[in-house]
Amino acid sequence: MPFVAGGGLPAGISETERVGSMKIRFEWARRSLALLLLLLLLPAAVLAADLRGVRFGSSDERDRVVFDVSAAPRYEVKTERNGQRVIVEFAGLKDLGKVKPAIKSELIQRVTWQKNGQNLRVIFDLSEPADYVVKALKNPARVFIDFSKFFERETDWDPAPGLKAKTYFRRDGRGLLSAFFLDVDPAKYRLEPVLANGEVLGRQTVRGMSDDMQAAAAINASYFEPDGSFSGVVRMDGTVIGTTYFTRSALGIKANGRPFIAPVYYDATVRIGAASVRVSGVNIERGDNNLIIYNRYYNPTTETNRFGREFTVQNGRITKIQQANSVIPQDGYVISVHGSARDAFVRARVGDKVTLTEDLGPQWLNVPTIVSGGPMLVKNGKPHVTVAEEKFPEDIAVGRAPRTGLALLPNRHILLAVVDGRQSSSIGCTLDEFAELLVKFGAREAINFDGGGSSEMVIGGQIINNPSDGQERKVANALAVMKK
Repeated sequence: MPFVAGGGLPAGISETERVGSMKIRFEWARRSLALLLLLLLLPAAVLAADLRGVRFGSSDERDRVVFDVSAAPRYEVKTERNGQRVIVEFAGLKDLGKVKPAIKSELIQRVTWQKNGQNLRVIFDLSEPADYVVKALKNPARVFIDFSKFFERETDWDPAPGLKAKTYFRRDGRGLLSAFFLDVDPAKYRLEPVLANGEVLGRQTVRGMSDDMQAAAAINASYFEPDGSFSGVVRMDGTVIGTTYFTRSALGIKANGRPFIAPVYYDATVRIGAASVRVSGVNIERGDNNLIIYNRYYNPTTETNRFGREFTVQNGRITKIQQANSVIPQDGYVISVHGSARDAFVRARVGDKVTLTEDLGPQWLNVPTIVSGGPMLVKNGKPHVTVAEEKFPEDIAVGRAPRTGLALLPNRHILLAVVDGRQSSSIGCTLDEFAELLVKFGAREAINFDGGGSSEMVIGGQIINNPSDGQERKVANALAVMKK
């Protein structure tokens, strides 16, 4: 019997037979569709698995958690809490491993197991963000997650035209390090030292000084004593306002704004008549047999006791002599003497000529601004830490700590740097490690500034790092980035 073109029912078949044949064909199509759906769903059934055991291992490089399963399950991974929580959710995984090993390390603080419908959710709470990888193996069936203890991560942003900021995180066998950098274009910005509250005595936070100056950014700078006086050579507007007994590295800023780094010392004498006495220091507390110079940057008065003698000097001559706590003139200075220094000037009288001679080294002639620090960290693009030559004590020279520094780059840009330390989020740097870090980011020359709880970076009025005291420390001075 012939068939119609394209197949189908034979010619001349009755209507009843035609309807019955259509029902058969519909039933065949329905069953085919059901079979297709079953085939599509079959992989999910095959992928259903049992968790049979968990293993944990920790090394210097990583923490690893292994899930032994009957078959490789489907899973999703996500992070929360700025990377300090990692969640692995297994689809349709039945937990048969009732006994879990203790999973805790310096990095992994806690592991939580949750049932989420037919799924199993494993939550890892970390002490800090960490790089991780999750992989599944088929033979034998297992899933593992590795939390890496070694990583480097950088985040860059532009606070303003001419400023490029960088946050740097690194974890290696030493621990986690957090560092903060600011690249300053000298064509758009200049560096300017800021004195706390406008005078030597007393201290102020870096953010406070930055706000007072309306600075684009600022970092802490020189070493100081509890009263705010400096432990290093500091010069502002051509006037020395702090000194030290050692030759130490300092940042110089020339009259044209060009910064440089070099050793500086302070050697000065005062001559009145035939007598000459060496200066013991500038703007510091007077001690036994000392000659101290007090100028307008110190305080309204010298704050000295009655056991000395003081000469007010204006226009190179003594204008007043008294015993203690002299008013400091804006256009001159006060010489305060005690013991042998007092005896040397016993014949001095009002009107006598005074000659103050200061020597800071030939390369500091006509340099109006000096910001003390030390030691030098980088020279000619290589680590060069001069801690022994500059006679720094162990609390600065030894061990890891928060650090502040400044580097000069080959393109003449200036790089400000702060490293956090003494906290779980950052171990800090030794001076050698700090030097290596600055070289990594391009330093040609670099100097260390005061560190520890003083280390702070402010950009746009906001504190960028985490000071180790848990709050801002009041310091003696700051180095401000000012828009030209």
